[in-house]
Amino acid sequence: MSAQRILVVDDEGNARRAIATILGEEGYEVAEAANGEEGLARLSDFSPAVVLTDVRMPKMDGLTFLQKAREQGSDATFIVMTAFASVETAVEAMRAGAENYLVKPLDANAVLVVLSKALEKRALKREAETLREQVRQRTRFHNIIGEAPQLQGIYEVVRRAASTRATVLILGESGTGKELIAQAIHQESQRRDKPFVKVHCAALSENLLESELFGHEKGAFTGALARKEGRFELADGGTLFLDEIGEISPAVQVKLLRVLQQREFERVGGTQSLKVDVRIVAATHRDLVAEVKAGRFREDLYYRLNVVAVTLPPLRERKSDIPSLVSHFLEKYSDAYGKDVRGLAPGTLQAMLSYDWPGNIRELENAIERAVVLAGGNELTTDDLPPVLRGPRPTGSSPSSLIPGATLAQIEREAILRTLEMVQGSTTRAAEILGISVRKVQYRLKEYGTGATGKPAAGGDPDEENPEPETASE
Repeated sequence: MSAQRILVVDDEGNARRAIATILGEEGYEVAEAANGEEGLARLSDFSPAVVLTDVRMPKMDGLTFLQKAREQGSDATFIVMTAFASVETAVEAMRAGAENYLVKPLDANAVLVVLSKALEKRALKREAETLREQVRQRTRFHNIIGEAPQLQGIYEVVRRAASTRATVLILGESGTGKELIAQAIHQESQRRDKPFVKVHCAALSENLLESELFGHEKGAFTGALARKEGRFELADGGTLFLDEIGEISPAVQVKLLRVLQQREFERVGGTQSLKVDVRIVAATHRDLVAEVKAGRFREDLYYRLNVVAVTLPPLRERKSDIPSLVSHFLEKYSDAYGKDVRGLAPGTLQAMLSYDWPGNIRELENAIERAVVLAGGNELTTDDLPPVLRGPRPTGSSPSSLIPGATLAQIEREAILRTLEMVQGSTTRAAEILGISVRKVQYRLKEYGTGATGKPAAGGDPDEENPEPETASE
């Protein structure tokens, strides 16, 4: 392993050289600078891991040096050195981003201890960032987060169907991510460089929807002051996503059927037939089979749309993905609101796993955004969650109170949930710490989320009484 690079910045030459000598003897690669201006120049060419800088220096003091280094994008860890009389300045530097401070005259052992801890913390932070990125890459399919078995099958269908021009019908409850699947189909297809055009059918009246889809000619109706191209024309060569297709009127259903059959249409008020090359992806939360039987949806249109069907599972059926989703939304809204909320207090994840999320991922995202806004520290607590998630306060659930008289299943449950909270929802990291498989963590999460108490079925070892199915895996 290459030596760690340390930059020593101090206007007192003897003190600077003495520190550099001590660090060099300890195996560090050391560079020196006499003031903040020289220090800024060395940051770019030396790229130190840690900067030891005096606070009081001519030309540019240590605090200004730290601020300008951050403005330049340096990620070096700063440790400031100061005399007794300026400890308050050192504390101010720490508020500005310094990791620690040392009081002059320096003690060599103290310097080495503080430096070692700073490097260790830096290494742990980078390891955590690497693990988060690995989890992020593994659990994401385009912008879709999740590794539940149901989603893996959907990803495969999307990959296979995307290369064709077949119409895809996406089914699922509101908030399950149907638009993300539509975007994934477009991005996986050869049409990815062409337009992806969206129409929310439920948001428009019959007349407006017809005009939005097919366009209109000047004078076609009151207010039509000029010709307008419809979404089919705008999506030519690309993909048209028709969200909530189950809401369209019988008249629009007839026109849409013609486009699917003949690949042509007329603008409202027009007589010229227009041909387009558009891939249709439709979505609905309704049961279209029931809608067909009730006479509200054309059977022939249903079969034209249902060439390839994808049914998204509700969040309550894929609770093993909740930790990854929570981690993603925590990062998203912490950055959006300028807050440093990166983890969950004990019990918070368990509260979210115990809830059925009728609004699915959209409801979860809204709950996390609200919690980040209300959070008073760097961890979300159950008090930050919406009232519907809090439930009754747990009693007797501390680790120490679980051991006497507790079943192995109860202890296992507590260990898994508390470890997941500690690693911010990473099932991979939790599995490594607990010494079990990722599959087992995911399976247990699914079991806990469906109301299981964790007790053995017949009083024995839960793994013996309830064998873990091989299908409940990656």
